[in-house]
Amino acid sequence: MVTIKDIAARLGIAPSTVSKGLNDANDISPDLKKLVLDTAIEMGYVTKKMKKEVRKKLCIFIENMKYENPQDFGFDIILGFKQAAMRDNWDIHIVPMTPVLQMKEPYDRYMVRNGYHGGFIIGFALKDPWMKQLERTTIPTVLFDNYIKINPNVAYIGTDSFEGIDLAITHLTELGHTKIALLNGSPDSMITANRYEAYITSMQSHGLKVDENLIAYGYYVEESAKYHVSSLIINGATAILCGNDLLAVGVIRECERLGIRVPEDLSVIGFDNLPIASQITPGITTLNQNRIDLGRNSFAVLYWLIAKVPVSRSLLRPQFIVRESTAKASETHLKLDNLEICEVIQNN
Repeated sequence: MVTIKDIAARLGIAPSTVSKGLNDANDISPDLKKLVLDTAIEMGYVTKKMKKEVRKKLCIFIENMKYENPQDFGFDIILGFKQAAMRDNWDIHIVPMTPVLQMKEPYDRYMVRNGYHGGFIIGFALKDPWMKQLERTTIPTVLFDNYIKINPNVAYIGTDSFEGIDLAITHLTELGHTKIALLNGSPDSMITANRYEAYITSMQSHGLKVDENLIAYGYYVEESAKYHVSSLIINGATAILCGNDLLAVGVIRECERLGIRVPEDLSVIGFDNLPIASQITPGITTLNQNRIDLGRNSFAVLYWLIAKVPVSRSLLRPQFIVRESTAKASETHLKLDNLEICEVIQNN
């Protein structure tokens, strides 16, 4: 176990100075405090404050995701995490995060300074400053839909995209669709890359041609869909598989504006099973991520990381839910000339 003397020996300073740095004393410089704390973190030192706390603390960092209302994607994930953690006497702090805030202080130092035993990170982009730091962190950390290689202190939790996407494409091929488009999210997201790979794998396993003109990237918001629907249809799509339900909602509303019928002219599938998926007309065929279970699983994985069990990945199985937004690729639809579609789009 690392001691204050070990840290002092590493830095070539007195143990009393190390103690002052760890306890935020006023009679040493901020730069020396930073050096002491960063060295302690690197060596895996556990502060007395962390050892003595009666209430154990975990922090949830959330970015690029709504979570405050029941219809928000992140709401149930946080609820499930809190339900599991509080039964084990953990205090949970939620910190909305931005790249700017990440630039102000390194991840490990932030965690130690605030006495957190572990972190759960939701919604971060691959380019976020803390993501690179997680390659070397000594703090037990769970990432939702993000993955860090090799580091035994970091684990990835999520829903199995490969199984989910394959369920969706199997459903569409059984309905006679062969021109299946993918409307994906931001290229900066690991889950976007994951679902692209799942799409390619499933298309090939079903003997379907992968057409790059039927693959589009936007953002995981409804408004993003309207910029891609027309080109996907013009390029022959009879079905659009969306990266999440909000994109699927956007596709349906854009089709309504263009006078294109769902599912008679175009089948649409979402991902997540947000409340809106069953509320919109037509109801969206989608893949259910049980977000309460995702939250509970996140705490379970973090618990084992804290106990020094080097968990790498933990994936839940998706549930395929069929609603009214998918139908057979009818002969009329399959014979629809792209020029006719172009006219419909141009006239709208």
